Amino acid sequence: MPSKTTKETKGKAKAGELVIARTFDAPRERVWKAWTDPEQAKRWWGPKGFTAPFIKIDFRVGGKYLFCMRSPDGKDYWSTGTYREIVPMERFVATDSFADAEGNVVPASHYGMPDEIPLELVVTVTFEDFGGKTRMTLRHAGFPVGPHRDGANQGWSESFEKLAASLIEAPSGTEFVADRGMRQVVMTRVFNAPRDRVFRAYTDPKLIPRWWGPRRYTTVVEKMDVRPGGRWRYLQRDEEGHEFGFHGEYREIVPPERLVSTFEFEGMPGHVLLDTATFEDLGRRTRLTITSQFESVEDLEGMVKSGMESGARESQDRLEELLATL
Repeated sequence: MPSKTTKETKGKAKAGELVIARTFDAPRERVWKAWTDPEQAKRWWGPKGFTAPFIKIDFRVGGKYLFCMRSPDGKDYWSTGTYREIVPMERFVATDSFADAEGNVVPASHYGMPDEIPLELVVTVTFEDFGGKTRMTLRHAGFPVGPHRDGANQGWSESFEKLAASLIEAPSGTEFVADRGMRQVVMTRVFNAPRDRVFRAYTDPKLIPRWWGPRRYTTVVEKMDVRPGGRWRYLQRDEEGHEFGFHGEYREIVPPERLVSTFEFEGMPGHVLLDTATFEDLGRRTRLTITSQFESVEDLEGMVKSGMESGARESQDRLEELLATL
């Protein structure tokens, strides 16, 4: 089974608190992203038969979310709240209220439920690494005992069944997680090639132009001294002839396991990030994880807005194609 419901082992639920614990057969980063990435949340939010046509998430302390859940007969249920606490990859706490389509808090009676349900409830979700799997615990505080609390229990349980399925059915390719709290972007992908071959693609100057960057650019390796303290510089040209330079320094090299280097876009000098690439041997396959450490949240957000995710995905798609030919 891909996942299983588990009993709460950290203590009994407090009065007015609904507690659901579940273990998912997926790494913690992926389960975390399923909650924090709007496009992924749309795949599982809501009970069986419900869809989520609109989800907006401003994932920061003080930021708000607005979710729309659509029933099988076409009725929309909106909810909103504010993030009170965020511990990246471990825990978040948020308020939870019924809302209208503009995000204004409304009483439960707006949707035909009794007003004994408070205007504001609190949701706490924790994520624990469990040997490559993830133990997730949800605490939904504020529900009065009765049929509506039972209904919430069923709704969450059915949603988590959909979440389990979405984690299995997640499209193959590059996992991209932007962690603003840690000022990091983590990209993970499993390639159908042995580790030596993937490491070679990262360190052979003859191979870099065949996969580095989106397809619409041509990449030229001007310098690539692959040793600690060695420098690298790539030059990209687009179809109109515009040129863009990138350079950095190799900090650590452990063939074929690990490669650490700096990265700087010459169009924005002074904004240097540190890339750590690890190559995990999976037999005939390789799990590549790249952690990009930014100097500031502003640098991270600027890079993400510039198209970092789409560029990285396309580059690694090209790398997959190249590895199949080597």
